[in-house]
Amino acid sequence: MDGQANKLRLAVEQRKDYLKGELLKYGYFKTPDGKQLYELTLSELEQIHINVKCQFAKEMND
Repeated sequence: MDGQANKLRLAVEQRKDYLKGELLKYGYFKTPDGKQLYELTLSELEQIHINVKCQFAKEMND
């Protein structure tokens, strides 16, 4: 079980790193309330990533 927990933890950290990298490409560094990307949970990063990409796509279509 411990090996699976470590694999899950590693997968979560890898996904968080990927999302942080993507957000940085879009120029997103902090949340509106001042939190740094490294302070956010995976769920928060996922939601921000979706929002930022949608906003970018919307701006491209305007």
